[in-house]
Amino acid sequence: MRFRDRTAAGQELAKALRDLQGRNDLLVLGIPRGGVVVASQVAHALNAPLDVCLTHKLGAPDNPELAIGAMAESGQVVLDQDLIEELWVPTRYVEAETEHQRKELARRARLYRGNQPPPQILNRTVIVIDDGLATGSTMMAALQALDGQAPVSLIAAIPVAPPEAIHRLAPLANRVECLYSPHPFWAVGAFYDRFDQVSDDEVIELLKPTKDQ
Repeated sequence: MRFRDRTAAGQELAKALRDLQGRNDLLVLGIPRGGVVVASQVAHALNAPLDVCLTHKLGAPDNPELAIGAMAESGQVVLDQDLIEELWVPTRYVEAETEHQRKELARRARLYRGNQPPPQILNRTVIVIDDGLATGSTMMAALQALDGQAPVSLIAAIPVAPPEAIHRLAPLANRVECLYSPHPFWAVGAFYDRFDQVSDDEVIELLKPTKDQ
């Protein structure tokens, strides 16, 4: 299974989530940047408000695309201790990378929301979406942070992820919706025909129609 691009993946994901259509407590959150493109299609199909779920991976030394953990806007940090030990990552590096991503998340919050506060999570059915998972650390950080804000239901939705990442998410969400879970798994981009970098300007544009909902 391959997806033409993130827009097509979002349309397919919306079909898998159509049983939620009509709920008045829905909130769709996209993990920037690529996840917002996917999430925008789901939000449109379900007639639900769209916002960003600000989490960011903690990159490994000399390989920033490899996640040794992740951090959420709330300050929640999830570390992949097995990978950290396997790569011999020093504690001082983890601390420095965590502080760097804390500043990046604050920057993105100002950029994407301006002076608007984060969305209300209490008593809502929240769908958290990314364009795919590798280790699942970023989504795990997001789910753990959101769970503390008392949603009615917490749903993780992704087009593609390896079976082990889905297994890690299962205890943290009321539902995990994944369209394709191949084994063996390569990079997320390997399952897309087009997987271009998404700019901040694109994210801001996607958020405009539903920012005030």
